[in-house]
Amino acid sequence: MDIYDKRKRIGYLKQGKMNQEENPPRSIKPEKLVLEVSTAKTGKHGHVKCHFVAIDIFNGKKLDDIVPSSHNCDVPHVSRTDYQLLHITDDDFVSLLTDNGNTKDDLKLPNDDNLWKQITEGHEQGKDLLVTVLSAMGEEQIVAVKDIGAK
Repeated sequence: MDIYDKRKRIGYLKQGKMNQEENPPRSIKPEKLVLEVSTAKTGKHGHVKCHFVAIDIFNGKKLDDIVPSSHNCDVPHVSRTDYQLLHITDDDFVSLLTDNGNTKDDLKLPNDDNLWKQITEGHEQGKDLLVTVLSAMGEEQIVAVKDIGAK
């Protein structure tokens, strides 16, 4: 599966949408949720500039960038998948049950302290937990948990 949904002109990106810049600055990771978009008048180089304020969907860092509105960018394919939690290992890896009955064992517990606590305490209490995994650009991370009843 291709990691990008489509290419889009920067000027068409909207608040609340995901984007991957064509040539992101070295300090900015590509997976971003656009929080704010503003435009500036044409400058000496003739392009309208767009100022983006965004948040990285995997680490929560706030980022900003200024790019010409006429340039293109890739819009990544972002998916959410729910898995049933089966087991947590001593090194914080989780074993998840996929829809086809296989296990997925390559994800670690999230870095978010609150979410980590909800998952570990729920598992220790024997609750049947459903975790939501966000996938984009070859990265995956647990972003939510839901109690679906006792085991």
